[in-house]
Amino acid sequence: MTAPTTDPVPGASAARREFLRKSLVVSAGVASMGALGLPRIACAEPLTQRYPDELVEILDESFAKYRLFNASVERLATGMRWAEGPVWVGDGRYLLLSDIPENRIMRWDEITESFDVYREHSNHSNGLARDLQGRLLVCEGSTTNGIGRRVTRTEPDGSITVLADTFEGKRFNSPNDLAVGHDGSIWFSDPPFQTSNYYEGHKIETELDDGVYRIDGETGAVTRVIDQIAGPNGLCFSPDQKTLYVVEGRAKPNRLVWAYAVNDDGTLGERRKHIEATAYGALDGIKCDEDGNLWCGWGSSGAPEATPADLDGVMVFNPQGKAIGKIRLPERCANLCFGGAKGNRLFMASSHSVYALYVNTRDASFGKHGS
Repeated sequence: MTAPTTDPVPGASAARREFLRKSLVVSAGVASMGALGLPRIACAEPLTQRYPDELVEILDESFAKYRLFNASVERLATGMRWAEGPVWVGDGRYLLLSDIPENRIMRWDEITESFDVYREHSNHSNGLARDLQGRLLVCEGSTTNGIGRRVTRTEPDGSITVLADTFEGKRFNSPNDLAVGHDGSIWFSDPPFQTSNYYEGHKIETELDDGVYRIDGETGAVTRVIDQIAGPNGLCFSPDQKTLYVVEGRAKPNRLVWAYAVNDDGTLGERRKHIEATAYGALDGIKCDEDGNLWCGWGSSGAPEATPADLDGVMVFNPQGKAIGKIRLPERCANLCFGGAKGNRLFMASSHSVYALYVNTRDASFGKHGS
């Protein structure tokens, strides 16, 4: 029997159409009001659909407790030229990171999942951090119209305070990365990385040898704490802040992480080799979790023999310097940070994109700096 083509109840078809029209209006409203707390579909794009995520590798059984069975590596945003220096702003629920060649700081919002420009003309900013009062600290690797290189602080009213731009009358090379001490001191690395081209700043002749510096939290005095190092890069403290880890980005034949003893007076004691990046690996930014593990941005050293696709991502080392875990990414990871509402989301600034992964640990300084 052929199904009837007329409505069994007069006006039913029109009623259905009106119901569907109103449903679409409501659905569109819910989607647009996601920022107000109503349910919405997340825009984060998982790189794989399978659990456990095959991109998160357990190299040593001790890493198993940090991998969440049902958490994926997700791409949050893309379109940058060289993503660097992420910092989590917990009280605002957003992530900031530098796009160095584009001379800007970008902002990813956890609530709306929007991605846009936070600051234009950032002086080719690189590493970002927050001080004990939650103010934004910026390593400005170059300048928009000149040659000055400096570390700045953004005040609550948006004004910029220069914390350091010279040492012994000479301008810094290209301040790269930051770590904040529990006494309010600010430690930063100063390699020449952004001084050799016009892509990440201005091509200039450097005035200072490579070094790591400390800005006193009370007096603002700047001292050089490390001078015998080639291309200092990422740096961070151990959970008790008795050790400062520093990446030597131009060490030969392999790049290294040094562990320096931190003295009570803010000076550094003896150092020991903590990690050596063998097999053509290259370290960049590093962060320490609450258990003392180092999470390291990783990629190729550029050696002709290297296979970047096998290296790109994040390597995790235990407090003894043993590799215990690996997160594979389709791009080289320059730098990373922990964040999210509970502090257990790892954000990875990786060449053109920013990725995230929920893990079962948090930053060593969780709960401080507005995190």
